[in-house]
Amino acid sequence: MTDAWDVVVVGAGTAGCPLAARLADAGRRVLLLEAGADHARPDDFPEVLRDPARMAAAVPGAPANWDLVGTLTPGLTVRVPRGRVVGGSSALNAGYFVRATPADADGWAAAGNDLWSYDRVLPAFRRLEADADFGDRPAHGAEGPMPVARVADPGPLAEAFAAGAAELGYPDEPDKNAGSAPGYGPVPLTTAGGVRVNTAMAYLSPRRGRPELTVRGGVHVRRVVIGRGRAVGVETADGVVRAGEVVLSAGAVGSAHLLLLSGIGPADALRAAGVPVVADVPGVGADFTDHPNVYVGYRPARPVPAGRLPLHGVLNATSDGASGPGDLELLPWLASFSRITGGPSGAPDDELAVGVGLMREDGRGRLTLDGADPQRPPRLDYGYLTAESDRRRLREGVRLAVDLLRMQALASFVAERTGPTDEVLAANRELDDWIRQHLTTAVHLSGTARMGRDTDPGAVVDQELRVRGVAGLRVVDTSVLPQTPTRGPAATAVMLGERAAELMLA
Repeated sequence: MTDAWDVVVVGAGTAGCPLAARLADAGRRVLLLEAGADHARPDDFPEVLRDPARMAAAVPGAPANWDLVGTLTPGLTVRVPRGRVVGGSSALNAGYFVRATPADADGWAAAGNDLWSYDRVLPAFRRLEADADFGDRPAHGAEGPMPVARVADPGPLAEAFAAGAAELGYPDEPDKNAGSAPGYGPVPLTTAGGVRVNTAMAYLSPRRGRPELTVRGGVHVRRVVIGRGRAVGVETADGVVRAGEVVLSAGAVGSAHLLLLSGIGPADALRAAGVPVVADVPGVGADFTDHPNVYVGYRPARPVPAGRLPLHGVLNATSDGASGPGDLELLPWLASFSRITGGPSGAPDDELAVGVGLMREDGRGRLTLDGADPQRPPRLDYGYLTAESDRRRLREGVRLAVDLLRMQALASFVAERTGPTDEVLAANRELDDWIRQHLTTAVHLSGTARMGRDTDPGAVVDQELRVRGVAGLRVVDTSVLPQTPTRGPAATAVMLGERAAELMLA
């Protein structure tokens, strides 16, 4: 049979949109399939997805949210929002757009992926961005599809947090995407004209109508179709779509789930779930990472103006004994979560918070099938707090957030801290208990199908992102990262799409 498409890309998300667009630019006939809604033009997106001051589309039950469930520690489950719309999670998030650091990328290279060293990926980072503040610098781009800017007038509270970080001795980091030493600085945001710009707006909308690119929304892919050891298409509710090459860009949950449903994964686990084994690849879903998060709450001493973006600055810090720089991140939110999400959040309307993220966890999570039914989401077991090093560093991060709130620069802005108490802070065991009770996740999941050397038994793809044991099949999203970057992964996911297109076209 004649293949209908050169490439079928499953998932029009943060990585899938740039990948499909660049392949189409090179003349490949690309079919991009998305389970969620397709919005052809930027103005077609509903306001809830356009408004960068809110994340109401990420709440449970929202139509653009997969609304998964994850187990962080035994007995503690949380809702895990993931984008189900063209643009993927880039259409739901806070607009935070910070690159993986040079240390992150060089760590990937050291694990046997030299095509992903920082020098190799920097051109893709430059190509994807139009940085309004630093676009004239050598490490940046000024003409890419993704607009990047920092808030010009952050307001008194944001300025107080910057001054408080300086009181603590942290350096200014005015450009979070320059690869400089961690410190406090403004957050690069993918906003333009008061709109959250997602990858579908940036990459797909300008190419609509071209014969090389076809986008179909509302298509649920059930599995990859494999014949004689080669991916020949994908199975959907409406039948089989054939293609010369299949690329999974369904996100770190969706891509690994599809691999398992297609019989690619740990053989014993597949048989136990009732899935015929196509390729015994033990690493699928085996050891993912994410960023554990807790929030140190406080009540402001004065009203915070509504309508401002909720996140303006971030402090990246390094814990004692860290294996690399910037393993802690403090995010001072400037709006209550009820305002950000557009509804009740479980916290008082007047309570703000400083988020504390552990950006390089030593613990590992596992994604597994919950049966062979494609409609059943996979199980997500995060394995948080299993490593003593993670518990120690989270304690240090919480205490750092409390120190920040105590700085003189914030004295007139903080009426009281709502948790943890001084008594809890003073004792490691009590603070561990408090963290466990308040734990959540940053939803930065990565590594469910990581890349690595041929001799690495846990590697799922090679460094050109080709799935082991099955020809004609690749994975292109944060699934392939050996570890979650020490900054949020949105910019890195776009880079993955850009860089993968280079490798596929080479």
